[in-house]
Amino acid sequence: FLLCQTRRTATLSTAAAFAPTAFKPSTRAFSIETNLNMALSQDELKKMVGYKSVDDYVKSGMVVGLGTGSTAYFAVERLGQLLKDGTLEDIVAIPTSVRTKEQAEELGIPLVTLDTHSKLDVAIDGADEVDPDLNLVKGGGGALLREKMVEVCADKFIVIVDESKLCDGLGPGFPLPVEITPFCHMHTLRTVENLPSVAGCKAVLRMGSSSNNQNDGDEVAVTDNGNYIVDLHFTEPLKDAALAATEIKATVGVVDHGIFCGMTTAVIIAGADGISVKEA
Repeated sequence: FLLCQTRRTATLSTAAAFAPTAFKPSTRAFSIETNLNMALSQDELKKMVGYKSVDDYVKSGMVVGLGTGSTAYFAVERLGQLLKDGTLEDIVAIPTSVRTKEQAEELGIPLVTLDTHSKLDVAIDGADEVDPDLNLVKGGGGALLREKMVEVCADKFIVIVDESKLCDGLGPGFPLPVEITPFCHMHTLRTVENLPSVAGCKAVLRMGSSSNNQNDGDEVAVTDNGNYIVDLHFTEPLKDAALAATEIKATVGVVDHGIFCGMTTAVIIAGADGISVKEA
């Protein structure tokens, strides 16, 4: 799953590269309008794509992967609603973080794990960056390892974002998270920072809360897995995301990283003109 799709050689604007497929309204009605005649807040945009992802891709009897973050929150919320009103039945779900697990439990969503259900019908999650080939940077919320473990097992991986997450190349728009072991973590940080495929990046140890990449505490941030996170800051796009993924993953002390290549089935995008869908 670390193999990226071949990057386009032609220079494309972000808008052209993300030319959407025609939007098809869901048969399940929800209260958020898809024709945006007025400016909506970022949370309203997130709610639109979160609800649409469940309405369009989740059917009764499925095993569903539940992502983590402020956009995935609304997909979990919608799944809980449709289970409660009987629209969906016989669903089990696999959460990708303690936060998502707690939300799902509060909504009465039946939960399982990969230990009992290694094959998923669909996984739904947000992303921090999406390039024209639908490769992603994820892990701003600190759940990148569990997200990747769950989402790579899904027949369909649906990514939900607002248009601010679209980019021409991964790197500059959002720091790339790398989950590492606490043992000799500064050694691992320096090793990753000096890899040829990420040359020029600045590696920063995440402090405070693991659920964001802001320095909001004096203690090292700890993930749900008991590991640390290093955020790689770039001023230029990654020249070869596949190579970076391979080199970072092969580094001793690295658990995993936030490059998700060749995994996306479709991206649901909320923007000023409404909702669009870009398929792989």
